[in-house]
Amino acid sequence: MYIIYFMLILKNMTYEGGIRVKFRSVFDIIGPIMIGPSSSHTAGALRIGKVARNLFGRRPKWAHIHLYGSFAETYKGHGTDVAIVGGLLNFDTFDDRLIRSFEIAKEEGLDYAFFIEQGIPDHPNTAKIVVGDELGELEVVGISVGGGKIEIAEINGFKLKLTGDNPAIVILNNDRFGCIANVANILAKHEINIGHMEVSRKEKGKLALMVLELDENINNEIMDEIHALPNILQVARIVE
Repeated sequence: MYIIYFMLILKNMTYEGGIRVKFRSVFDIIGPIMIGPSSSHTAGALRIGKVARNLFGRRPKWAHIHLYGSFAETYKGHGTDVAIVGGLLNFDTFDDRLIRSFEIAKEEGLDYAFFIEQGIPDHPNTAKIVVGDELGELEVVGISVGGGKIEIAEINGFKLKLTGDNPAIVILNNDRFGCIANVANILAKHEINIGHMEVSRKEKGKLALMVLELDENINNEIMDEIHALPNILQVARIVE
């Protein structure tokens, strides 16, 4: 059963939790088609989970899911919990298996737990997902801005703004001269265009994070070439 929630449109603008958001088309307003109990924020929750899975690079063994604001208040009624776990399983919004996310997670050995947080987030629909296995862990903070759209606001404590609308690579590197230019040169060599780029660091000369949204997906060979560059520590990919 498909349920579509319509939002009030005024001069192509909408307000959610006091935040003004601009949408490009009516499809951004009504959100994607989705299996099961659906709303634009349920779709957004799934995408946050899926981005966390893509950045982690493999199916995690465990996930701690922290919900804030209205996510914390309505997560069961809106299917947010089912959606996030489905995203961690790499399901799409239209996947028939989505309504069985909990059951499939158990079958595949993904242990998960939800934590309802009382803190007041910057955006009312915020989730922090911490995933891990025996090889490591990853922390992602994402928000649902409506119409199935999301923003990734933090990765392992690094502040950034990643929409997940386009293919992207996320690079952890030592904060050294030439790192950004070296990555850009490899992409230029392979005729890969950069649509948007952000750089974040916690302290000068320590660790830094590069986020590059691209016009197309890149293959494993280009990923390996970037990873082999000096001072590049980790490379993760978000595919469209």
